[in-house]
Amino acid sequence: MVKMTHPIDIDKIVSQLSLEEKAMLVVGRGMPGSSGNPPSRVPGAAGETYPIPRLGIPPTVFADGPAGLRIKPVREGDSQRYHATAFPIAVMLASTWNPEILYKVGRAMGEEVKEYGVDILLAPAINIHRNPLCGRNFEYYSEDPFLSGEMASAFVKGVQSRGVGACIKHFVANNQETNRYTIDTVVSERALREIYLRNFEIVVKKAQPWTVMSAYNKLNGSYCSQNKWLLTKVLREEWGFQGFVMTDWYAGDDPVEQMKAGNDMIMPGKAYQVDKSKKDEIKEIISAVKEGRLSEDVLDRNIRNILRILSQSPSFQGYKYSNKPDLDDHAKISYEAGAEGLVLLENRGVLPLDKNERIALFGTGQIETIKGGTGSGDTHPRYVINILSGLDLKGFRIDRELSNRYKKYVDEMRQKDEYKPKGVPWSPIIPSLPQDIITEDEVEKYAQRNDVAVIVISRISGENYDRKPIKGDFYLSDDEKNLLEKVSKTFHRYGKKVIVILNIGAPIEIESWKNLVDAILLIWQPGQEAGHIVADALIGEINPSGKLPVTFPKDYSDVPSWNFPGTPPEDPKKVVYFEDIYVGYRYYDTFGIEPSYPFGYGLSYTTFEYRDLKTELKNDVLIVSFTVKNTGRRKGKEVAQVYISAPRGKLDKPLQELKAFYKTKLLMPGEEEKIKLEIPLRDITSFDGGEWLLEAGEYEIRIGASSRDIRLTGKITIEEEKTYKL
Repeated sequence: MVKMTHPIDIDKIVSQLSLEEKAMLVVGRGMPGSSGNPPSRVPGAAGETYPIPRLGIPPTVFADGPAGLRIKPVREGDSQRYHATAFPIAVMLASTWNPEILYKVGRAMGEEVKEYGVDILLAPAINIHRNPLCGRNFEYYSEDPFLSGEMASAFVKGVQSRGVGACIKHFVANNQETNRYTIDTVVSERALREIYLRNFEIVVKKAQPWTVMSAYNKLNGSYCSQNKWLLTKVLREEWGFQGFVMTDWYAGDDPVEQMKAGNDMIMPGKAYQVDKSKKDEIKEIISAVKEGRLSEDVLDRNIRNILRILSQSPSFQGYKYSNKPDLDDHAKISYEAGAEGLVLLENRGVLPLDKNERIALFGTGQIETIKGGTGSGDTHPRYVINILSGLDLKGFRIDRELSNRYKKYVDEMRQKDEYKPKGVPWSPIIPSLPQDIITEDEVEKYAQRNDVAVIVISRISGENYDRKPIKGDFYLSDDEKNLLEKVSKTFHRYGKKVIVILNIGAPIEIESWKNLVDAILLIWQPGQEAGHIVADALIGEINPSGKLPVTFPKDYSDVPSWNFPGTPPEDPKKVVYFEDIYVGYRYYDTFGIEPSYPFGYGLSYTTFEYRDLKTELKNDVLIVSFTVKNTGRRKGKEVAQVYISAPRGKLDKPLQELKAFYKTKLLMPGEEEKIKLEIPLRDITSFDGGEWLLEAGEYEIRIGASSRDIRLTGKITIEEEKTYKL
């Protein structure tokens, strides 16, 4: 926690509050600027708290989001602009496998939060990628809770190093957008403890976030924001959380039960103005206290939790914000993070390119390059460098006729009603443009006069809706497939190479077409510096060092969460996590399901050798050491991953689980780095009904470049089983 410059006597303040003022402090002021609510002092912020001027309690401001501060850049009657940096999306940040980068991104974002007058950033979002179709997967880190927790901890520390708060969300098992306000997530306690709670536990214990946001969904029959087991027993009593809990916006259906459960603040407040079936939270809380349905002691407890945090905020401390964060420096950090998050999926001798090679760029994504998803994870930066501009600025020899044709096509098509964004303005559905607009004769012409074809394939998703396992979404559309086949066939006939750039926020099907092309570069949705990052990667100024934080299945039918998004399918009320602990690679690796690209996978322009594995057990800690050497001709970084395969004794277990990782420094050709990692034995336990169990037996330590590319193995023996308390 940040040390207060001007400490306050919280108990004294609580004793001086009227019942109405107490109710106001645990309920937000309503969505700023809507339904008769006053506008926020920071236009575009997501919410504010009520001030109590007579006691010196100011309003505090909360704003989104995971890829950058989301506020309005343009204000009426004001010539200044209030742009914030668009950083790479969370799944791309996780692809860096580099906590130092996450700390830098968090610190930069924290400065923008502070200098634009915001107190708490509603990020990071750390829900697990249970299914590749969740519409908000781009906001979340990984299918693996350890990787998610480690990366999010670094991000939270970075944000809070600036004296503002971070908010980890959505607590817990909020893994779909379909019926998100009401869906009942039914999941075993073991799967909760090992998969869906584990990443939150890591962040709470390692980074002490100021706030936690409870999720919309129900958990085993009870709304998360009204679940005392979740918010009090697990979060506070077991993990020692010291901050305050707020609801997701308009979550739950009973403000009194939220107070009792340990959900300290109801956001954004005044839910009854949006949904007439909802209760006026302030009036309901006051009535409940007067009628004895809610103890005032509970209310006071929640207020103490809130004031203990908000008293550290810039607003409480009287900080004079500048409205002038260092956006130029943060652009460099955004570029650096994107550069480390690129994942090279295929490369058959084509990359890196010579900058003098002539390039034919196909696909509207060269113009409409997607910086990130929609909804609360969106951003409003000063600029976005699209792929075409990035290559232009780098001096690439682009086929102008072809790219100009795409420019004109995009402009014309977006004027048509059927291709204009639809749905709510803050989280629109953006119709995809048809991609097969170049005839075979034209492709022939471009193949004759260019050296390489680059095809951009794009996807965007966002809050409020999930993706679909259909053509044009998880699968290529017919027109995308036609373009790909036509370009590949023609360019290959002339001995020319074909590269695909994937500008996506979550996995799509690649297996059926990956052998048609010579290279696939996954750029995710890389924020405002997209074009610069792509250009530098294509010519080798960036050597891709990202690794997949999610598995890319061969086909959607291989995905273990087969019942997504619940039953009945047309309007799901409940979703049962039948796959239990077998999420992502835990499923694919254990049951021998071959993916297109496994968890942890990523190629490089150089090669690496692993050697000299040593293992040691010391004071309840497993110490693993080994060496990684760059054996190729280019400088690069490698992500070494430590998986542990536990014995199957009393409890069934996955084949292996990620328990440590390390990203090397930039290694020159022939250079090596010695790596030493420590893994507490408690971290390799399994949940066994009220305690963590370390079973006796032989454990295999597996060091690799991915979950399927194991380079070194060793073994340790645990002589006697051991248990650990929750």
